[in-house]
Amino acid sequence: MMYSYDTLSEAVNDLRKRGFIVDFNLQENCLVCHSDKFNIEDFEVAEVYRFEGNTDPADEAIVFGIESKTGVKGVLVSGYGVSAEGMSAEMARKLSLHNR
Repeated sequence: MMYSYDTLSEAVNDLRKRGFIVDFNLQENCLVCHSDKFNIEDFEVAEVYRFEGNTDPADEAIVFGIESKTGVKGVLVSGYGVSAEGMSAEMARKLSLHNR
């Protein structure tokens, strides 16, 4: 079931309430949380929410609800469009499959 949110913070807060408690950081070809690394095959995107800036394209962001194959659930917040972070082509494909 997908939810609808008006703001990025509302999405992140609700995901946290629903068990997505860790903060993932994006590296070129993996996700990192503390000292744990999750390669592309180690996780799935459970939910995706896009937010577009009203006047500034730099305010565009996307929130991913991520679940690892070991059961770790967390949130990845990233820019998209003009402010997208660098990542490998393989990671971009994995995340873009859910970016609709």
